[in-house]
Amino acid sequence: MSLATQIIDQQVSGIIERYKDVFANELRLGEDEQKKRSAAFLFLVARTAFNLADEETFDGIVEGGNDFGVDALYFEPPDDSELHITLIQGKYRNDLSGDAAFPENAIIKIIDAISALFDPAKTVMLNRRLNQRVEDIRSFVREGAIPRVTAVAVNNGMRWTSEAQQRINNAAKDFGKQVEWRHIGSDELLVLLQTRKPISAELKLTGQATVETFDFRRVLIGRMSVVELARLTNEHDNHLFEKNIRRYLGLAGNRVNEAVAATLRDPNQRPNFYFYNNGITITCSQFRHNALQRDNWMVHVNDLQIVNGGQTARTVQQISEEIGTDIEGAEVLIRIYELQQNDSKVVEAITFATNSQNPVDLRDLKANDPHQEALGKSICQLGYTYRAKREDRAVSSNEFTSAVIAEAVLAIWRHRPHQARFRIREHFGALYNEIFTKNLNGAQAIIAALLLRHAENRRKRPPEDAPDFLAYGSRFIAMLMGRYLLEEMEVAFDKLDHRNFEQARNLVEQKSDDYFSRAERQIAEALDRLFKERERTLQRLSATFRRADLVDTLLGADDA
Repeated sequence: MSLATQIIDQQVSGIIERYKDVFANELRLGEDEQKKRSAAFLFLVARTAFNLADEETFDGIVEGGNDFGVDALYFEPPDDSELHITLIQGKYRNDLSGDAAFPENAIIKIIDAISALFDPAKTVMLNRRLNQRVEDIRSFVREGAIPRVTAVAVNNGMRWTSEAQQRINNAAKDFGKQVEWRHIGSDELLVLLQTRKPISAELKLTGQATVETFDFRRVLIGRMSVVELARLTNEHDNHLFEKNIRRYLGLAGNRVNEAVAATLRDPNQRPNFYFYNNGITITCSQFRHNALQRDNWMVHVNDLQIVNGGQTARTVQQISEEIGTDIEGAEVLIRIYELQQNDSKVVEAITFATNSQNPVDLRDLKANDPHQEALGKSICQLGYTYRAKREDRAVSSNEFTSAVIAEAVLAIWRHRPHQARFRIREHFGALYNEIFTKNLNGAQAIIAALLLRHAENRRKRPPEDAPDFLAYGSRFIAMLMGRYLLEEMEVAFDKLDHRNFEQARNLVEQKSDDYFSRAERQIAEALDRLFKERERTLQRLSATFRRADLVDTLLGADDA
């Protein structure tokens, strides 16, 4: 029996107990213990490997009848016309030996799913949860977005067989670079879950390097062979990047990483890699070298973390596996910053400033912003807790994360429900000032979050007669609920504060169902006017709820 599979099984049991209400009422798994264990395993893998919030993780779990072999499906709105999709198939065995390979027939199902699901012209029979997400994706594809799929096979055993790999190779002839494959088993998942000791390593530099001191901090600038970078990445894997705010984006469909790979593959361009790449930025608590040596230093680094260049390091690692030591003619710029271990704000600033090649998640970097600190105090004074930074623990009923507050405020009080759902990456970037710096107080933030929570609970647990637009329109419903609340209180938004907070909260508790039903009716009437004689498919509904014209129609219309 594998130790890794035992530890993972314990984690799975804990998830089932912690989220039993979600498994029963949202995923509707009943008393089927095996289905619950399978879903809990998917949750553990998706949340851990892809750095997702709990609610986002559960939203993507779609396993059940008519699932086309897809157990979980995640996607982000298109970035520069590319739609990044993660498709997961999971196999969880009660036999904890850990020696079973991911089955070949499951690989075949994934290939068939990729061939059918993301082609808007193909008809497929799917369960409700999966169908809603697929039609969301298809609506983007119809508008010209190019799907880039990461197919992830997960199990509490071993990687797929050579026969299954041949199936993948054959499918690549049709999929080209649009599909990338990944396996996650118990051993890799355990590594992702474990807290590792700080990394200490020796880095072999090439040529001359420079060391300077700035404000009691030291910096080393030099260059290193990409073979050395590949060795470092192979040895320490994901733990090198724990302070890096980006996930590895992969090669498929990522132009920056594809360009890095192309340079390394081309013998004529390989020597120019140093000039084409932005390099690697490392933070550490101490670095040491032989200052009497003129060049080719061996640098001893303690508490090493790559805070920028993780994409380059991962791509170098992948190409090194592909073509071996042929890449040793390429070198990369390296910057090592020696900082005190408690110098976390400087580390965050360096991480933010140096990450520019690919989109970043800015939420953690905004956590120390004065607006966040002031909002947290205001929320705390009203008896709730505000979580500005991501943490690996469940959110309690009287606690709100900054991500939830941002989405709720943007949808309800800023009247941008379409951007609340589809521009999440900009909530702490381009939309940050719009959300947080316009005199937002704790009462307004909490009421928005409570309204959105109610609307989202209804979306996740819809009755049998729920309207077809509920899957896409919960933020629009919440926006109207906020409008009805202010009307009933007879106050303007800027007058909602700690003085009338209890009145507002009581109305949310007592009238949310009424507000929700009223908003559903108003949206249904608006959609009838917009569609008129046109067929109302899920793809068209999804596209409608991404546009601002529906907001104008709703806010300009008479109350239902």
